[in-house]
Amino acid sequence: MRNVLWRVIVLVAFALVGAYGLAELRGPQGIPALKERWNEIRQFEEENANLQRENNYRRNRIKKLESSPSEQELEIRKSLKLLRPGETSFILPEQPKPEEPKPPADQPTDSNSSQ
Repeated sequence: MRNVLWRVIVLVAFALVGAYGLAELRGPQGIPALKERWNEIRQFEEENANLQRENNYRRNRIKKLESSPSEQELEIRKSLKLLRPGETSFILPEQPKPEEPKPPADQPTDSNSSQ
């Protein structure tokens, strides 16, 4: 009889621990929070990969500029907008933005037609 009672108590204890665990996993600090953390980690990993690619590009660009006088000249000319003798630079004006069509003067506007 004591053996059966002991087994029932242990079974109830395991059931309570299981129910508590399930409630915690479904709660706000459980699986939803874990999924949110995983998404944040994935986003940070993507951002780190992008920054690493950008750093590698800039390192390579610096190495090119350090080792190549022609690259240095092009960069200086581009940043200072310098021209060699005999070169011509064309600066085009910005295109105006298209305006909205205006209604003809002989047609009433919506505010006038309601009166």
